[in-house]
Amino acid sequence: MDRIALIVGASGIVGSNLANELLTTGWTVYGLARRPPQNVPGLHPVAADLLDPASLERALTDVHPTHVFITTWMRQDTETENIRVNSALVRNILAALSPKHTVQHVALVTGLKHYLGPFDAYAKGGTLPPTPFREELPRLEIDNFYYAQEDEVYAAAARDGFTWSIHRPHTIIGKAVGNLMNMGTTLAVYASICKETGRPFQWPGSEAQWNGLSDVTDARVIAKQLAWAATTPAAHNEAFNIVNGDYFRWSWLWPRLAAWFGVEARGFDGTVHPLEQQMAHDELVWQDLAARYQLAVLELSQLASAWHTDLDLGRPLEVMTDMSKSRKLGFHVYQPTEESFFDLFAQLREDRIIP
Repeated sequence: MDRIALIVGASGIVGSNLANELLTTGWTVYGLARRPPQNVPGLHPVAADLLDPASLERALTDVHPTHVFITTWMRQDTETENIRVNSALVRNILAALSPKHTVQHVALVTGLKHYLGPFDAYAKGGTLPPTPFREELPRLEIDNFYYAQEDEVYAAAARDGFTWSIHRPHTIIGKAVGNLMNMGTTLAVYASICKETGRPFQWPGSEAQWNGLSDVTDARVIAKQLAWAATTPAAHNEAFNIVNGDYFRWSWLWPRLAAWFGVEARGFDGTVHPLEQQMAHDELVWQDLAARYQLAVLELSQLASAWHTDLDLGRPLEVMTDMSKSRKLGFHVYQPTEESFFDLFAQLREDRIIP
């Protein structure tokens, strides 16, 4: 039977990499977003508003997916609003597809805030679960929109009879423009500004993150896990962590990132130096740099998500993730983290996102 994918959030880091993965392996792929990509060969763009059921119904009239991949979310000011909005987008898309009776599997991408709690919880050190994180850890006794999204998937699966999988990446490293959470591109832009201005590449985060063990998720790796779980019966109705498979310390990686750009690396010096503060007045610097090097994106805000990078690098604990569950079931993809960053930097330079 033909595999027909609907990627919800096709313009994001995960969604765009998943589209490439599925298209190269013979799937028919529809990409849904407010502004879906129009230049991906083979991708069928679907423009719709996830919070408007009528918009979804119209947009999906001729779309009959066998597999749905939900890879997007909408940031709100409070966790109460995050729950309301982000549970609604999952509920709306699955309700719109329910009458078609074609969906066999739904995959939902969440993340390590499943274990850490919402941004405010882990940023303040109020939620410090044991590491490495394992999928069997219970939910925290705290409001969390990831839990609400999972519950919407479970309810729709019980109603419509499809299987499901939940995927929990750490920080995702991959190319996307205008993404809410984009550490790799943020650090590339920051390093480019440092080189242009002669500033040092200053570590922005906490001592715990600088010295502790960490891991990240290459967007290409999560794309492969999503495809694997969707088509592997043993992986159905399970939640999976997904990271590259190696551990590192930022004290080891930071100088290597600096060396790639040819800038001076400075590590933790006893003080946190948030990127939001370091880059607060760099908009005009970036516009000048972008104009002189004829870069593709002139607006710093479309590339750098300093707030999210600060939250990740400012955590008061080390963060690492156990991959045993999917390894035991046959998922063995591995990606060296240093290469994840270098591959991204090279792609950004080739695409004239950075000089």
